[in-house]
Amino acid sequence: MRYVMIGFAGLIVIAAVYLLAWPVRIEPVVVTVGPNPGFNGPFARNDALRQVRWLGDAIGPGPEDVSIKDGYAYTGLEDGRIVRVRIDGQTSTGPAPITPVVPGGTPIPAPVGVEVVATSVGGRPLGLQHDPYGNIVVADARKGLLAFDKTGREFPIASRYQNQPLRFVSDLDIGKTGTIFFSDASQRFGFEDYMLDFFEGQATGRLFSFEPATGQLQERLTGLAFANGVALGPDEDYVLVNETAAHRISRLWLKGAKAGQSDRFIENLPGYPDNLSFNGRDLFWVALAGPRNKGLEESMGSPFLRKVIYRLQMLGLMPQPAPELYGCVIAINLQGQVVATLQDPGGAKIHTITSVNEKDGLLYLGSLQTDRIATIPVPAYLLAPR
Repeated sequence: MRYVMIGFAGLIVIAAVYLLAWPVRIEPVVVTVGPNPGFNGPFARNDALRQVRWLGDAIGPGPEDVSIKDGYAYTGLEDGRIVRVRIDGQTSTGPAPITPVVPGGTPIPAPVGVEVVATSVGGRPLGLQHDPYGNIVVADARKGLLAFDKTGREFPIASRYQNQPLRFVSDLDIGKTGTIFFSDASQRFGFEDYMLDFFEGQATGRLFSFEPATGQLQERLTGLAFANGVALGPDEDYVLVNETAAHRISRLWLKGAKAGQSDRFIENLPGYPDNLSFNGRDLFWVALAGPRNKGLEESMGSPFLRKVIYRLQMLGLMPQPAPELYGCVIAINLQGQVVATLQDPGGAKIHTITSVNEKDGLLYLGSLQTDRIATIPVPAYLLAPR
């Protein structure tokens, strides 16, 4: 009996050492979390997104971003393909129903009506845009900044900076002369481990610019909390970048007296801003991937607690936090004020929205949890001159 008790005590000591002191992959820091407005006030709940329609048949898992050009919607998929579908595409019986696809599942062959225009072999295309020269420029989470010409040939643009890899290129926007602004979400973790970046809180994201004419790659902003969506503003006076983990959008001034300075465009959003786009007139559209996680935020003041939680999760004794299913896109005016939200509480029709782009009176929505692109008309009052 004595030896049993000694053995039991030894196990307790070993467990305590593991939980309290065993080395882990993350190095958490203290993070000050801004107030959460919840879905109240300008973010008041509604179910407008339950009216979305689906653009044609299934195209494959995880159409994260959407670019509209010459009557086609282009998007990148989980398996590395870049595909396009006509924006008037419908099935023979009308808009196709949605069948959610879990990322990591078996790739779905492209159905009739969906064209594969390129493939990022081994990559994960996220943000994408057409440049002035007819190429598709892609923010690839695994391979960096890429371009594909009209034949689908791949050309690497940027995968390293100062001899270090760009670990998690996430989104981009392209200026009128071809300058590419793009985000590198984290210098610590890649696409497969993105949640560790949130949990650690070190804010190592960056904003870059690449000038095709000179080949110059320039670091523009550092210390961003999971740098994500990127959008140039009116007349390219400034560029916005989403800081997903900090629930805010930051701005870098490119012209005028403030050139080179940065500030906050909007703070304390009720969810995690993913991609970002400008409608060319007077609104920025922001996709919220989901509501803020209360449990995560409550632990951000204690690096020690987060290490213990991580160890428990690695042992399977504590579940990974499950994201709340919620669909939400936000319209923000040029003064940084929220003027509209379209929502689907509970994600009954669509959730985990990662991009929203406006074109000719329609919004095109991408999501990591669908297998096709969603569309919905822009509310009429947002189309009227203001």
